[in-house]
Amino acid sequence: MIGRLRGIVAVKQPPQLLLEVNGVGYELEAPLSTFCELPEVGGEAVLHTHLHVREDAHILYAFASPRERALFRSLIRVSGVGAKMALAILSGMSAEAFHRCVVDNDTATLTRLPGIGRKTAERLVIEMRDRVGLAEDGQTAALPAGGPPPASPDPAQEAVAALVALGYKPQEASRLVSKVEGEAEGSEEMIRLALRLTLRAGG
Repeated sequence: MIGRLRGIVAVKQPPQLLLEVNGVGYELEAPLSTFCELPEVGGEAVLHTHLHVREDAHILYAFASPRERALFRSLIRVSGVGAKMALAILSGMSAEAFHRCVVDNDTATLTRLPGIGRKTAERLVIEMRDRVGLAEDGQTAALPAGGPPPASPDPAQEAVAALVALGYKPQEASRLVSKVEGEAEGSEEMIRLALRLTLRAGG
């Protein structure tokens, strides 16, 4: 089991990234909360990982803190919640915000995330109520800044692709990105602002 990786960030294309560790490139998938903590391309990062095994693929997920990884592992044990939906939840809100939704029985906020309907939100609140307090505590991994990143050819297109990968429909992803494009400089910031806009406006 691969539990942690330390290496150089080679590629950042949310929700995918490539981490080079001693000459080996690890393809990882990570929530937007982790991307916000990453250094620029060329910088060193320490990431906590979870290996998700399927019949057709082995996928390595990466998180900035043990607490995020613990929440991810709890989420994928909920009936009807797969790894993709768990990643979307962690991308759309912090672990603390999710905890508040569960404690406050706030299913309305959860349904604003992509792919989560009313029944799934209710199931999350019920099944996670006894688990949120058991999430592993830990400080965010130290991620020192690196060198300047290469210029992105089309950050808006990258942002749309990332939102689609997180579960948004292409038309909705394009609409969200067009609303925030003038307020953000790069794809990661566009994604972050688009997710905030979704939660604030109720989807």
